[in-house]
Amino acid sequence: MNTEEPTRGKERQADEPSRTRRLLPLVLATMASQALLVVLAPTIVEVAREFGVSVGVVGQARSVLAGASILTSLAIAPFLDRLGIRPLLLWGAVLAIGGSAGAALSPSLPVFFSVHVVIGTGFACLLSAGFAGVATFPREDRAWAIGHVVGANALAWIAVNPLAGVLTDTFSWRTAHAVPAVIALCVLVSVGVAPRVSATESPGAGRGLRYVIADRSARRWLVAESIAFFAWGANLTFTGAFFIERFGITESTAGILLAFGAAMFLVASVRGAPLVRRLPRPRLIAAAVLVTGAMIVLQFNTCDMLWIAVMAWILGAVAGGIRSTASAALGLAQLPDQPGSMMAARTATLQMGYLLGGLLGGAALAWSGYVALGLILGAGMILAAVLVLRVTDPPEEEVAEPAVVAGSRGRS
Repeated sequence: MNTEEPTRGKERQADEPSRTRRLLPLVLATMASQALLVVLAPTIVEVAREFGVSVGVVGQARSVLAGASILTSLAIAPFLDRLGIRPLLLWGAVLAIGGSAGAALSPSLPVFFSVHVVIGTGFACLLSAGFAGVATFPREDRAWAIGHVVGANALAWIAVNPLAGVLTDTFSWRTAHAVPAVIALCVLVSVGVAPRVSATESPGAGRGLRYVIADRSARRWLVAESIAFFAWGANLTFTGAFFIERFGITESTAGILLAFGAAMFLVASVRGAPLVRRLPRPRLIAAAVLVTGAMIVLQFNTCDMLWIAVMAWILGAVAGGIRSTASAALGLAQLPDQPGSMMAARTATLQMGYLLGGLLGGAALAWSGYVALGLILGAGMILAAVLVLRVTDPPEEEVAEPAVVAGSRGRS
C-alpha cells in the first residue's frame, strides 16, 4: 500500500493557506495597476469639462502614463531580480497612492498630466512585480498562480469602472481616484506576506532587458506580445464606442456589455490555467490569438445584429483570457533565472502595445471606419500567432527552478 500520496495530499492541504496568502499581494498589485488605468474612463468627460478642454486632450494623460511606465520598466528590470519583489510592491503602492492623491487634487490640466508620470511609474512597479512574483511559486503551482494574476486585470475592469462612475456621478471625478488608492493601500498592508526572495544567488541575476532582448526566443515572444497587446488594446478602446454608435445603445448598457466581457476574460484566465500544463504553449497561444482575431473581425463587421457582435465580443474575451495566461507562463519559461527582467519587459510591451493600439486604431477608425479597424486588428493577431509559434517552449523538466524561489517555500 502506497502511503506517500495521502501524506503528500495532507502536506499540500496544509500549504494551501500559505500559497494563497503569498498570492494575495500579487493579485492586489495587478488589480491596483489596472485600476490606475481604468479610473480615467468614467471620469474623462468630467475632467475635460472642469478644465475646459476636449475629451481627446484629457485622453493624452493615458499616453503620459504609458510613456512613464515604459521608461520605468526599462529601469527596474535588473533590480527586480536582484532585490526581489517586495521593494517593488512597496514603492509601487506608495507611488500609486501619491499619484492618485495628486490627480484628485490637481488644480490644472498641466499638473494633472504631470501627476500621471508618477502614476505610470507606480503602474510599472506594481504590474512587473505582480507577474514576476509568480516565479516564486513551486512549478506545480505556477499555472494556478498566473491564472489568478492575469484574472486580476479583468477584475479591475469589472469592479473599478462602475464604482468610479458612481463616485463621479454622486460626488466628483476627484473622489473616483480614491478607488485605485484604496486598492494600492491594500497592497501596502499585504506586502508583509509577499515572498521575501532575492535572485542574488543566480549568476545571471539582474542583467536587465539587454540580456532578455539578446535571447532570440525571448525576443520573439516580446514582439508577439506587443502585437497582441496592440490589437487587444485597440479592441478594448473602441468596442464601447462601436456598440453605442453602430447599434444606438446607451452608455450604461455598453458599460454592462464591457463588464460582462471582462468577467468572461477573468473566468477564462483562471479556469483555463490547467491548459497551460496540458497543451504545447505556443500552439495553445496561437490558437487563442487566431480565435480572438477572428472574433474582432466579426464584431466590427456586424452591421445590424447586436447579438452577433456581443457574442463575438464575449468569445474574443474568453480566448483573450486563455492567451494571456498561457503567454505569461511561456514568457517566464524563456529565462527562468530572470523572471523580473522578463516581466518588466512584458510591462513595457503591454504599454507600448496599448499606446500604439490607441494611436493607430484611432487613425484607422478615422480613415475608414470600424470595418477597416477590425480587419487591421485581425491581421495583427495573425502576425502575432505566426511569431509565437517560433518561440521555444522548454520541456517542463528542463525549466530549472529560478533562484528567486529559494527561501519562499514553507513560509506563510
